[in-house]
Amino acid sequence: MDLQTLAAYDAAATAFAAEWHDQPPPADLHDLVRRFFKRGRTADIGAGSGREVAWLGANGFDAVGYEPSRGLREEAQRRYPALSFADAALPELAGVPDASFDNVLCETVLMHLDATEIGPAVMRLLAIVRPGGTLYLSWRVTEGTDQRDPQGRLYAAIQPEPVRRALMNAAILLDETRVSASSGKRIHRIVARKPT
Repeated sequence: MDLQTLAAYDAAATAFAAEWHDQPPPADLHDLVRRFFKRGRTADIGAGSGREVAWLGANGFDAVGYEPSRGLREEAQRRYPALSFADAALPELAGVPDASFDNVLCETVLMHLDATEIGPAVMRLLAIVRPGGTLYLSWRVTEGTDQRDPQGRLYAAIQPEPVRRALMNAAILLDETRVSASSGKRIHRIVARKPT
């Protein structure tokens, strides 16, 4: 995880959480989860303020959120005290066992990684999915070169091909670029099924 990005999230966790919760619900993401995820143990990698962990739990998924920002984890736990949140960062996801989840959600997190970490991060995300399980991942589309926003967060200019290469042993079920219903930003998203 980019340390400057992590510091930005820690420094303004309450403000970021409020911003995300004030956005429209991500109806398009929820539709994809209903379409591709099966009931079962589900991880939200980069859980932020816990909004999606709460939605997953309310919709029948046994969900846990992993978030490397201490500030955001504390904000998530404050907002949703009955839900589970833990510390883990891409690309390593230290402490998260292989093949431990039926579904893995990683919504707009990859762009906060250095380009050299994208392939290993995607392979690690797939590794924690059980055989036959589903991985959803997305990133904010940044044209040209890497950029930082005014808070210092990294937005890497990720190309889809390295992500697809890291998923070469999985079945790609969805691969598209579109505008997020929640943030209004262009994102690229991929849904992949791990072989049995």
